[in-house]
Amino acid sequence: MSDMLCPADEVALADTIREAAGPLQIMGGGTRPIGRIAPAQALSTRRLQGITLYEPGAMTLVAKTGTSIEEIEAVLAAEKQRLAFEPMDHRAILGTSGQPTLGGVIAANVSGPRRIQVGAARDFALGVTFVDGTGQVLSNGGRVMKNVTGYDLVKLMSGSWGTLGVLTEVALKVLPVSETQTTLKVHVTTWADAVACMSAALGTPFDVSGAATVRAKDGGFDSLIRIEGFETSVQYRASELTQRLAKFGAVDVVVDPWAEVKDLTSWADLDTVWRVSVRPTDSLSVLELMQNLQQDRGFHCQLDWGGGLIWLGLEAAQMSDLQAGLALHQALQRHVAQLRGHATLMTSGLLRDQDLCHFQPPERAIERVSQSLRKTFDPRGILNPGRMS
Repeated sequence: MSDMLCPADEVALADTIREAAGPLQIMGGGTRPIGRIAPAQALSTRRLQGITLYEPGAMTLVAKTGTSIEEIEAVLAAEKQRLAFEPMDHRAILGTSGQPTLGGVIAANVSGPRRIQVGAARDFALGVTFVDGTGQVLSNGGRVMKNVTGYDLVKLMSGSWGTLGVLTEVALKVLPVSETQTTLKVHVTTWADAVACMSAALGTPFDVSGAATVRAKDGGFDSLIRIEGFETSVQYRASELTQRLAKFGAVDVVVDPWAEVKDLTSWADLDTVWRVSVRPTDSLSVLELMQNLQQDRGFHCQLDWGGGLIWLGLEAAQMSDLQAGLALHQALQRHVAQLRGHATLMTSGLLRDQDLCHFQPPERAIERVSQSLRKTFDPRGILNPGRMS
């Protein structure tokens, strides 16, 4: 890879893309190098920095996409506001450095535990401005410069991983920080009880903002249920939930565990990590598959979103050999495809150099739509070739 291109502004970025003679690898802070990256010239948005508009009363913030999430969160915290979708920081599990940026978060649609209550990152993007593969500047939504009829570009760009265009500016909806929050820990003995416990909590009218399950030190499982809001309301809801969830196991109040749940910092030394998204009711099927495939070798697991998000991890010692690792990955993706879900290989030392699909292979109809969109927005096929595969 040759020297990285770092355009100073949107005009320079558009010129760079328009004049590109070959593929470009789009980067923000460089903290999420997920998937197979074809040989390409690195193009970074890190110089596109700064909050261009912030109106706390309107709960609206607009920033350049190279702006770090840390800077945005600091500005919001000063006004007792936050990014309610709680974006994950992938640096621990991916072993990367740098700073997560706004562009990377929106391009990957990075959403944390609170997604079950408020929605995903894409649901908070009010408007986007980006440069497509021809070097044309396009906008949609808030602060519109130009509309492209027929497309909801805000939703389209969220989760596109830089394959349709390079984001330059994003307008966001932000929300107030809750007055207080509490987390209940329900100790259960099986994954089935954990899923049942989380489902029961989410099925109440008590506005749960987090439902995750982690392994406990005694070999059981701890289901974590978060409630946020005004203090008197939180106290009442926590009391009611404690009574309703007691049938699943002992219930305690714990100190805020959600940074670890969100960022998986304790997984930093694992060799291989998958991110699996399925219907919560299908999570047990995925865990049963892993148990059958791993047998006595074991695996790491964490559930979030009430069971809809499954993190799976293996230590180097739990990976028997290369062929077994490849077979496990392929079996996991085949099984998840039958469940209409997605299994993404986030990182793997053993499988790093193998020719495989890191992202879930799409169904044929979705693949046709995806290829059509790529040809529309990037007819030369120069933006992040190989990404999303």
